[in-house]
Amino acid sequence: MCGNATRCIGKYVYDMGMTDKTEISLETNSGIKYLTLYPDANNKIESVKVDMGKAILVPREIPVNSDLERFIAQPVTVDGKEYAMTCVSMGNPHAVVFLPEVDSLDLEKIGPSFEHHELFPDRVNTEFVRVIDDHTLQMRVWERGSGETFACGTGTCATVVAAVLNGFCKKEEEILVHLRGGDLRIIYHEDDTVTMIGPATYVFEGKMEYPNL
Repeated sequence: MCGNATRCIGKYVYDMGMTDKTEISLETNSGIKYLTLYPDANNKIESVKVDMGKAILVPREIPVNSDLERFIAQPVTVDGKEYAMTCVSMGNPHAVVFLPEVDSLDLEKIGPSFEHHELFPDRVNTEFVRVIDDHTLQMRVWERGSGETFACGTGTCATVVAAVLNGFCKKEEEILVHLRGGDLRIIYHEDDTVTMIGPATYVFEGKMEYPNL
C-alpha cells in the first residue's frame, strides 16, 4: 500500500473520465481506502483527501520483534548510537525517530542500518523528524527497498501518529508536514483513524510497447 499512490490514482481516474464521482473507494492489500477528490477551476483534480484507516500500534502486527504492548520512544541502538524510536504501521511498517535537526543526516549511510535492523522481520521504513511546533513537522524518509525518497504518504501518517503518541501534537488537529517533495496535511482522529490531505500533480505520460504480444 502506498499513500501517495492513492492520491495519484484518484486524480488519474477522475481526470481521465473513468469516473465523475468525487467520493470513491480504492481496494488495496491493506484494506479499502476512501478518497475525496477536489477539482480545480478546470475540473481537474488538484488535491485528494484519503481516509487511511486505523494506525496499527501493536508491535507484532507492525511487525516489530517486541513483546511490548506499544513501541513508543523505546531506546534502540543503530550503528552504535541510541535513538528513541516509535513504531507504527499504516499498512506497512514505520519506525519514527525525532531529532533536533534532520537536514544534515547522511541517510545513505544510516538508512540501511535502520531498514535491516534485527527488530524488523519485514524490514522497515524510517522517518527522521524535526518538531517545528505543535502543528508543524519536518520529515525525511528512508523507504525500504528504495532509499531516501522525496515523500511518503504512509510515512507522513505514521509520523503524525508518533508525534501525538510522544506528546508533540494532538489528536483531531491538522498537522502540516514538510517533506522534500512538498507538504502533506494529516489528522490523527480519536478513533485512531488517520486522514491524509495533499496534492496530486500531472507530470508526464508515456507508452510502453510489448512486441511479443
